[in-house]
Amino acid sequence: METLLDAIGAVSLILLILIGLGAGYLAGKIAGRHKPLYLVVGVVAAIATPFVLAALGIGVLAAGGLILLALVSAAGALVVLALVRVLLGRG
Repeated sequence: METLLDAIGAVSLILLILIGLGAGYLAGKIAGRHKPLYLVVGVVAAIATPFVLAALGIGVLAAGGLILLALVSAAGALVVLALVRVLLGRG
């Protein structure tokens, strides 16, 4: 996983944070409640998704480029945010 962190770099990490904030903002707007929670969960999920996939042996993300990394992180953040919404009883 350290290789993945080296491969994505600081710019990608900032991009992941922005993707998570965007996904969390949208989820907060849709849900109408718990906006700070959705922001935090969105950021954590967007950053964690590439690492979880790397731990599962899917190492293509580092070689797939910034766009693939962004798409996978956005999808991961949206899935986790949907789960949080269901757990909070809003789904």
